[in-house]
Amino acid sequence: MFRRKIKGRNLKQNLSIASLLSFVAGIVNAVGFLSVHKFTTNVTGHFANIVDEVLNFNFNQSFYYLLFVLCFLVGAFFSNLLIVITNKISEQYKFIFPIFIEILILTTIGLFSINYIIQNQNLVACSMLFAMGMQNSLVTTISNSVVRTTHLTGLFTDLGIEISQLVFTKQNQNSKKLKSFIKLRLTIIFTFFLGGVVAGIFYNLLEIKTLLIASLVLLIGLSIDYVNVMIRLKRIKNNNHYIITYNKKYKNNETPA
Repeated sequence: MFRRKIKGRNLKQNLSIASLLSFVAGIVNAVGFLSVHKFTTNVTGHFANIVDEVLNFNFNQSFYYLLFVLCFLVGAFFSNLLIVITNKISEQYKFIFPIFIEILILTTIGLFSINYIIQNQNLVACSMLFAMGMQNSLVTTISNSVVRTTHLTGLFTDLGIEISQLVFTKQNQNSKKLKSFIKLRLTIIFTFFLGGVVAGIFYNLLEIKTLLIASLVLLIGLSIDYVNVMIRLKRIKNNNHYIITYNKKYKNNETPA
């Protein structure tokens, strides 16, 4: 899921990573809104807030809204920079470290006391936006810009276009491709919504600690990915061993001319 090369990805792999990360984004979005009353997975609304605060001469808060946007941008930049640097050292692990950092950020915020959250709402919002910028950059890179998980505006736009195209497309290869894209968009929308519902249910009990659920989901995803990779490597090793054994046996039984 996190290790597959871009050229080798298929719909099933994109659905897996889309389901996992959009569920996490749904949790972060709901927790951010409930705890610090800010949007913490996208930056669209913050631009309107910047203009509103400037027109009301509240420059201090407009600066923070601008900072929210920049934190998302820096998170995306840092994630891709980390991927590029790690790729030079070990291509196998280049997508893993951004997820680990996201887990670390969400876990740290989740362990804050409620008093700290109230007194440092802007800092908490910045940290969550940074983490979501990292996540969106990561999944965009892995899926070759097919999957985005932290906001839904573009998804609904793409979904509307693809449904419209499907109506006027004959049953051929293009129709099959459109259906796969529609399935992917609906999966992201549903799991984002599901993450928000789960966060809303648990927030009354756990408050900001609800973010620990998001961290746990990411850890489970990494663990499943690791197990699948180990199984695949073991199969390759067994196949290579069989081929080598067969070749040796064939050479030993070969009759000289």
